[in-house]
Amino acid sequence: MHTASVFIELGSVILVLGLLGRIAGRYGFSPIPLYLLGGLAFGKGGLLPLSASEEFVATGAEIGVVLLLLMLGLEYTAADLVTNLKAQYPAGAVDFVLNALPGAAAALLLGWGPVAAVVLAGVTWISSSGVIAKVLGDLGRLGNRETPVILSILVLEDLAMALYLPILTAVLAGAGLLAGSVTLAIALATAGAVLFVALRYGRVISKFVSHDDPEKLLLVVLGLTLLVAGIAQQLQVSAAVGAFLVGIALSGEAAEGAHTLLSPLRDLFAAVFFVFFGLSTDPTSIPPVLPPALLLAVATALTKVGTGYWAARRAGIASRGRWRAGGALVSRGEFSIVIAGLAVTAGIEPELGPFATAYVLILVVTGPLAARYTQPAAERIGGLWGRTRGQARWTPGAALVPGQAEAAADLAPSTRSEAPGGPVPSGHAEDGTVNGLRH
Repeated sequence: MHTASVFIELGSVILVLGLLGRIAGRYGFSPIPLYLLGGLAFGKGGLLPLSASEEFVATGAEIGVVLLLLMLGLEYTAADLVTNLKAQYPAGAVDFVLNALPGAAAALLLGWGPVAAVVLAGVTWISSSGVIAKVLGDLGRLGNRETPVILSILVLEDLAMALYLPILTAVLAGAGLLAGSVTLAIALATAGAVLFVALRYGRVISKFVSHDDPEKLLLVVLGLTLLVAGIAQQLQVSAAVGAFLVGIALSGEAAEGAHTLLSPLRDLFAAVFFVFFGLSTDPTSIPPVLPPALLLAVATALTKVGTGYWAARRAGIASRGRWRAGGALVSRGEFSIVIAGLAVTAGIEPELGPFATAYVLILVVTGPLAARYTQPAAERIGGLWGRTRGQARWTPGAALVPGQAEAAADLAPSTRSEAPGGPVPSGHAEDGTVNGLRH
């Protein structure tokens, strides 16, 4: 009877996820907010609480995090990461200061303590590269001059996760200064060793893993990933980081084949992860934290716009491209939930889960709108400001009718061609997918 109940609950959940995904696809937005809402509906305090399948869903959620990070690693080569780190580290530093510190400050102001501050800093810092890449593709901006700058910032954020997650794991475990330092040293040594091996012997590793039979390739890559993730977890480095490093170590045909084979599994278990996060959140606990979550969402949306604007300006891109770069970075999503999920599991602050859910729901919905409308809104505001001061200080096309504005935009130096702000990572697919769920 218990097995039958598990099948019924899992079947219902997966069917609902499929329907929600179709709704999101029909209207052209990310399914992440719908998956979170689905989890709220099925969780404690929701409409249909789950009981029989809760343990299975929890394990599936852990696998979802591992597969998300594995697929993220498969998108990049070690050379990509090294090149972007050298070219764009100032932008990465600005990104951290402008977007992580507001989250930490908010946690302290809410009285949640320093551990929650470390968690919320990560939640507000990391943009959703999956949602952003999808939006760039939908808006036809993959060839724009500012796009490599956007992608470089996303690469740096993803690389920073390999250092941040071990630190977060140690903090959540209540490790002291010595134990935390050892954990960080292990993470740094592991990441450095993997990058060195991937640069030096990546082809050998990929040749060993690669196979013409999809079944054998799938089993080897998935087994290797889970094994390394488990070892990393035992070392307190984080299973997700272990999976990310496995992805980096693979390249060429092995990486491409693994990406194709594992994408459906990633999508399934990632959806289960978002549902599990919603399951662990009581819907009645969200309204009390909604006002501060909204304020923080507005503040960190503006800081992301500032980050993109500064990075694009540093790369020599004109005003229109700077605003587009800033607006594109606003979305938060899968990795903000991953970070908050670790904290919820550790039980450090009851309100943190609902707060993170509300925060991500706000920005994963408004992020694509910001990507589309930040530049036109900035031009309109700038045009009004210029007219009130009796001067024309804005980008050509700001005061023109839409057709004339587009023609002027095509003549502006910021719209197309190769970017000096850093190379597009070779692992990025032509359809704009970087990581997270394919939509």
